Amino acid sequence: MKVLFLVQKEQRAILDRLYEGVAENCECDVRWLSSDEQRNLRRYFRREVDVSRYDRIIFFLRFKQEIRQVGFIRTVPNLVILEHDAYQNYIPCKYTGKFSAHYRRLPWARVISSGHMVTERLREEGFDAVFVPKGYDQALLQEQGRERDIELAFVGSTNSVAYSGRKALLDELARVEPLVVTRTKSGEEYCATLNRIRFFVSADVGMGEYMIKNFEAMACGCVLLAFDQGAAENEALGFKDMVNVVFYKDIPQLQEKLLQLRMNPLLAADIARNGQELAVQQFSFAQIGRRIVDALQPPLRARAPLSLVERLRLRLGV
Repeated sequence: MKVLFLVQKEQRAILDRLYEGVAENCECDVRWLSSDEQRNLRRYFRREVDVSRYDRIIFFLRFKQEIRQVGFIRTVPNLVILEHDAYQNYIPCKYTGKFSAHYRRLPWARVISSGHMVTERLREEGFDAVFVPKGYDQALLQEQGRERDIELAFVGSTNSVAYSGRKALLDELARVEPLVVTRTKSGEEYCATLNRIRFFVSADVGMGEYMIKNFEAMACGCVLLAFDQGAAENEALGFKDMVNVVFYKDIPQLQEKLLQLRMNPLLAADIARNGQELAVQQFSFAQIGRRIVDALQPPLRARAPLSLVERLRLRLGV
């Protein structure tokens, strides 16, 4: 299978290993699109892409730019959309309902979503949705055997509206526990910081799926204290409470379990080790890339015939 994989050139997350994981499992042409190229996909395709060469064309681009160009995107054959932010379709934020509205205009496209329950909801709405979770960069993030001199911490952003629940929970926790909240540069500094943390607090409140930081913290040997996203999500990922992860639904429950772990460091060590093993086996970008390619294999739905206007615009390149 020959795949054209269009990704963002400028983004904070380092996802090169994910792209490599996809490329290792198919004949893959990875293109990094600048912000300007993402803003004018019609021009980019006219100059740079022969769509007839590819069995699948994957968009992993800014949703903000995709929804502005749906008229052109409707003309792209063999389209698959890889989306890590579709949970925003179902939470109060500026994109509430907008993913569904976008996909309704592209009902033949396959959507690969990183949330199990998000995928199920999209399927219930009639979309060709497939679940492939987020993961972590196995080349950048590993357990290093460092002294874990930070007991309780969160590393990451709390600024956007989508993270308002996260910030509220972390603020509440910081009032009753010695919580460290910090940010680092991606790569070595981030890995070193995760390796200093004993208990990593994941506060994906109201998101309905687990963000990438959960898998990164597990891979680096932290005990993951994760806001519980529900039985179906947990089962789909193989997350088991007090076995390879620690779930909580509110601050009192988090404190109760944290006290138990402080009193039983051997249990905490077992959970950290089990979580790390699960992450390494299931959620490295090498594994996630393979799963993405597996999701490309089944036949796509038939695309609607192009309208006269669409055919004319394609012929004229405007």
